[in-house]
Amino acid sequence: MTSPSGHSIAGPIGATLSRVSLFSERFAAAPHDSYRHMRETYGAIAPVWLAPGVAASLVVEWQAAVRILNDPEHFPADPTRWEKTARASPVFEVLRGRRNALRCAGVEHSRYRATIKAALAEPDRFKVEQAVERAAESLISAFHPTGSADLRAQYALPLTVRVMCELLGLTPHQAHQVWAEMAAMMDGAPEAGERFGAALYEAVTSKRALPGRDMMSRLIQHEQGLEDIEVVEQTALLLGPGTETTCNLITNTVLLALTDERFAGGLHGGSLATRDAIDEVLFTDTPLPNFCITYPRQPQLIGDVWLPADEPVVISMAACNSDPALEPTAGTETIDSLDRWGNRSHLSWGAGPHACPAQDIAGIIVQRAIDQLFDVLPDLRLPPDETPRWRTGPFHRAMVALPVEFPPVPAEFPASP
Repeated sequence: MTSPSGHSIAGPIGATLSRVSLFSERFAAAPHDSYRHMRETYGAIAPVWLAPGVAASLVVEWQAAVRILNDPEHFPADPTRWEKTARASPVFEVLRGRRNALRCAGVEHSRYRATIKAALAEPDRFKVEQAVERAAESLISAFHPTGSADLRAQYALPLTVRVMCELLGLTPHQAHQVWAEMAAMMDGAPEAGERFGAALYEAVTSKRALPGRDMMSRLIQHEQGLEDIEVVEQTALLLGPGTETTCNLITNTVLLALTDERFAGGLHGGSLATRDAIDEVLFTDTPLPNFCITYPRQPQLIGDVWLPADEPVVISMAACNSDPALEPTAGTETIDSLDRWGNRSHLSWGAGPHACPAQDIAGIIVQRAIDQLFDVLPDLRLPPDETPRWRTGPFHRAMVALPVEFPPVPAEFPASP
């Protein structure tokens, strides 16, 4: 058997198995074809490459995923033992251990998660919506006169970063520094990660001296007594994976609205259609399709597959959301054609003790950002013959860019309040 990547290695039970490359252009162009191939070929668990030489097991069936997500004792999220033999790779920084709620287990995980949940608990919907509206007004007014924009680079990504920086309590100068280093990290600039951490550390020490009513202050003041570096790690978690995923959910939903007749023309004025479109994307083009990574300390048997110890086990939320086992009985509609309005039963936010604690705030940001965009630009459209190009990579479902066109207006035209 030969995978799309052409690699063939020994599998966990000694057989020769072909691993599927999750970083190839072929996978990025048609991931759901790959998920179907993996289910048909391997069943619930498929052997994959996350990067050249970085082996993992990908869970592509819903029942197996839920079992793993709710069993942190056998499937902990702590990669410490894996790191000892891990090779340098483009995904190492994503996978390596950190002092935050995402990359630890047991008591340490409970401690960090309690501080994250407390930090996220206080902002009310009105405060978040106001932050989104201020960012949206500024960004849209900058490109509105031109008649065209890249909605990823000029709207969705800077908007999510600005909003999260405001909710965290960063000053405009600190937010600018953090945003610059995040952008450099995404471009692969050497040492950008170190500068990003340094900018956050400076912000944390300043905030400890002068706390306010914001997320970072609540992290600092939490009864768990986080050290500065621990506050930096939790803040980086909220800013890094949080903003990238939220940005991609905005762009993927806008793309759906511009290409699917069920939603075209319906996302004006903050209608229910916005929430429906977001739910559809979370089922069919979820922005974080493969994540929720665990590292079993002993070999684990799932179905008839032995998962090796100290090798990443990755949950494919995208594959599980389209698992044929979730289809209705024969003779009724398939999962691909179901009416999902109001249906939030997907795995896109994860499940179990590591389920995303920021989903409520992320949902508000995404819905308000899309409503604002279509309120001001109701004639938004894709350029003629525009075909979306998807970024390669094992973890995200993200477009390289989302170019759009609309009727330009004079520069003095005010943005919608």
